Parts: sequence; structure tokens; C-alpha cells
Amino acid sequence: MPSYNDSGMPAQEVGGAAKEEVAPYGIWWGDWAQTSDQWIEQGGATGGDGAPYDFAVIHVTPEKGGDGKSLEETVGSAMPVDFDAPAVPKIEDMTAIGYPAAPPYDGQSLYSCEDKPGRLSLSASDPTMYRIGCTMTAGSSGGGWIAAGQDGEPALVSNTSIGPVTTGWLAGPRLGEEAKGVYDAVSEKFAGQ
Repeated sequence: MPSYNDSGMPAQEVGGAAKEEVAPYGIWWGDWAQTSDQWIEQGGATGGDGAPYDFAVIHVTPEKGGDGKSLEETVGSAMPVDFDAPAVPKIEDMTAIGYPAAPPYDGQSLYSCEDKPGRLSLSASDPTMYRIGCTMTAGSSGGGWIAAGQDGEPALVSNTSIGPVTTGWLAGPRLGEEAKGVYDAVSEKFAGQ
């Protein structure tokens, strides 16, 4: 649901609100999802296994057929993805967004954290990840990370992958050639539709 509950309505009010109030652009369903081979081979339900490759591309379609417009056309814009995202020393700050659902959050409102990133290395054979200080909890996974891309303009450079059970920090993969391969494969599959 693009722009879900943008007004920040309390959870107890969301259920009784008009659909247009909580989902102004309607409901969109994922009809295809694709991730990296590394995540399929290494990823786990918890912990950091495969986390440097924890990203996916999801193709969406409107719940009720829509008017033939894509999600980007419906909302009026899309953020570019930087598949050559800057290394940590070249990033002044980074913003992670998500819908944390574990206490003290309820998953009904969009939150963000902004911080100068550091690096997190889980193993010598895997790429390092971005790491920022953040109080978002479980449920924020998959939320985008935005930073100035190589051209200086805001771009999607990562997504939330892991963090501690309590709060304090989050880590996300640096989007690179593996992520671009997944993106290109999904784009090719749905080209012309």
C-alpha cells in the first residue's frame, strides 16, 4: 500500500478508517518476487547468514486491475536505485525507512532513522554491509535505505536486513552487481506489460 497511513493514524483507528485514508493509492499485490542466488543458498530465518545478499525485487499489480498504469505512474514518481552505491567513507548520512512492528512499535506507521553509516562485516568472504544506529525493531526489514548516489542525488542504496532483537542498530547490504542482476531479470520478465 503506497503511502500507507501517511497521516500516522493510531493503530486502533486504522481498522475503522476509510480505505482511501490508509491506502490513498490503493492496494497492490506482489505477483512475482526474485532474490539473489546467494540469499537462497545462505539465508536463514534469523541471524546474519546471507545478509550481505538479502534483497529482492517484487513486481506488483493493482488489486482490482487498475487503470493500466504502473505503480510509478500511479504515485507520480520513483526513486532511482544506485547499483554502484558509494562506499561508507563517501556517504555523509543515510536514511533507513520502515514499518517496525515489535514493541514499542505497532507496524502501522512509517518511521525513519538517519545516521552516518559504518561498516559491518559478517565474514571475510562476503561483502561488507552498511550499518547505522537506529531504534527501529523487527518488522522494519526490507525497508529502503536512501543516500546521495554517485551523482549526488538521493537514491536507494540498501535495505534493512538485520539488527539486534532489541534496538540500537540496523545493517543492510550494499546494492551492487548481484542486485542489478535481480532487478534486470525481473524488468526483462515484465517488459512490455
